[in-house]
Amino acid sequence: MTGTALAMALALALDRRFGWPDRAFQAIGHPVTWIGWLITRLDTFLNHQSWPRSLRILTGALTAALVIWLTWTVASLIAALLPSNLIGVILTGFLAAPLLASKSMIDHVRAVAVPLAADDTNSARSAVAMIVGRNPDKLDAPGISRAALESLGENTSDGIIAPLFWGLVAGLPGIATYKAINTLDSMIGYRTDRHEAFGKTAAILDDLVNWLPARLTGLGFALLSPTPAVSVNIMRRDAPLHRSPNAGWPEAGLAALLSVRLSGPRVYGEGMEDNPWVNAQAPDPDAEDLMRGIAGLERLLILTVSTCLALAFLGWLL
Repeated sequence: MTGTALAMALALALDRRFGWPDRAFQAIGHPVTWIGWLITRLDTFLNHQSWPRSLRILTGALTAALVIWLTWTVASLIAALLPSNLIGVILTGFLAAPLLASKSMIDHVRAVAVPLAADDTNSARSAVAMIVGRNPDKLDAPGISRAALESLGENTSDGIIAPLFWGLVAGLPGIATYKAINTLDSMIGYRTDRHEAFGKTAAILDDLVNWLPARLTGLGFALLSPTPAVSVNIMRRDAPLHRSPNAGWPEAGLAALLSVRLSGPRVYGEGMEDNPWVNAQAPDPDAEDLMRGIAGLERLLILTVSTCLALAFLGWLL
């Protein structure tokens, strides 16, 4: 536990400071894009809309199993080659860092906040379109702010806390396998004609592996608020109202931390989804709240690194 916890703390620190450089992405892509390439190939060969639904569920399950098995095997082989000393801990931290997304998340939200603060709504819409799936052309300034904060909350869970959690549980294979499951869900776990059946297993697995990390993320945000007990109560009350079994928890925790309302009606493509509000009694967020959200995430990152270091110290004592 000591070495793994130290490696995860180092991974988060490295990711927050450096992220994944554009030059590296241009040269070799990114571990998630490598996994995505495999998923795309399997989706092409094993998902035909002319096939019966039951067969597509089966081939989708096979796709998920193959991607997960291959990711776990490769990560396990790499971990087995690392020395079981401080050098191995450092190398594990470096290898795990690209599987986190703290710097990119903060950069993307800041890219929305800066033009929004300058009343450049068009640029803010373009920036928020990079991190949300809804139609940005229909968003006013409060809608842009809500969309960015909702993305910040949800992606703090599945881009930072969840991979770290599974890294603590199972080391490099754990964090890599989580990213494989999360990538499967982000690519094929949609309720569309093409992927409703094929991506069913991926969506279920993603819900399962994010169940606890999502609640821990929401709790972390709520505990950082000036009134933690009130924020926890808001989160517990409103998170179950969310359309997602997991995303509502970090979003509700963040809404309570910032004293703003999130979620609510939204437009996807040409359709409207009439979702309930989270923290409905609070006002809409604005550009300043986006910067406060970034600050809240920075504090949560410090809390997370501190927790990893505490676990490392506890493992050393035991």
